[in-house]
Amino acid sequence: MLEHLPEWLGASLSGVRAGAEHLTIVNPALGQGFAPIALSSPAFADWTEMPLRFTADGAGVSPPLAWDDVPPATQSLALIVEDADSPTPAPLVHAILWGLPAGMRSLAEGAIVADAATGDTGKNSFLSQSWLAPDPPKGHGEHRYVFQLFALDCPAADLGDAPGRGAVLNAMAGHVIGAGMLTGLYARGEVVG
Repeated sequence: MLEHLPEWLGASLSGVRAGAEHLTIVNPALGQGFAPIALSSPAFADWTEMPLRFTADGAGVSPPLAWDDVPPATQSLALIVEDADSPTPAPLVHAILWGLPAGMRSLAEGAIVADAATGDTGKNSFLSQSWLAPDPPKGHGEHRYVFQLFALDCPAADLGDAPGRGAVLNAMAGHVIGAGMLTGLYARGEVVG
């Protein structure tokens, strides 16, 4: 959708960004002092450009993820992916997975889809239950796509069909005992880095 914005409009919005201070992981309702989870992807390193196949300019599939160092008291996991640089008041949500099993340690490429076998797929910012492929406006510059994994000290609550960011955030409040972050970069038609 944003790929259709004219480049001059993307460039004029280059200073308009949601900001990392609005990411889910820094929301005060979640608490602080979480145990660190090592979150990574075999497809790209932290703070490097995401391969084209994971974006709207490629196949648009979700990237593979892996994690370690999950706290022993974890009863469920949640994943939220947000664009910290979207030209919107809050980060654009690219994916939500809720109720992942505590013993799970990876997600395969393309696993973030509606009716995922691994957990409940929540709504992204375009109200779809899937991976919203990175799609920054031309001329807007580099975007940070922040994968945030949360370890919870409780089983996953029933949040109904396709919960949004607000419902997941409310359910996680006071229950996060571990968290990890992975940042992938992407800029349409521009050099990243």
